Amino acid sequence: ATGRLAQLLAGLGGALATFESVLGPAWSDTILLVATEFGRTARVNGTIGTDHGTATAAFLAGGAVNGGRVLADWPGLKPTDLYEARDLRPTTDLRAVIKGVLADHLGLSAGVLGTTVFPDTASVAPLRGLIA
Repeated sequence: ATGRLAQLLAGLGGALATFESVLGPAWSDTILLVATEFGRTARVNGTIGTDHGTATAAFLAGGAVNGGRVLADWPGLKPTDLYEARDLRPTTDLRAVIKGVLADHLGLSAGVLGTTVFPDTASVAPLRGLIA
């Protein structure tokens, strides 16, 4: 792969590989969450790029991750499938992913997750099965 995104992702991959190497045996108990702070629009803009959008992407890495899969509900890119006629429609609340990691890996209760970690989010259930 070439281009700016390929270079940035190669840097991220190198950083994760170094993190794993430095942690040594502790890597087997480690979980890293990498998430974008915003999504991108489904269409290019006037400068052949994309604008900030709604849906985001995240992935988990580490020896404690039950990995090797993609968890997603693909909403589609047809104009009628887009959120507000411009963005990929969000299908998974990122807080559910984080809550799942914190519940299963660190043992935080649903009460703490829904009131202290993410206040007023009791209705967002932790996504289970992320931890090996």
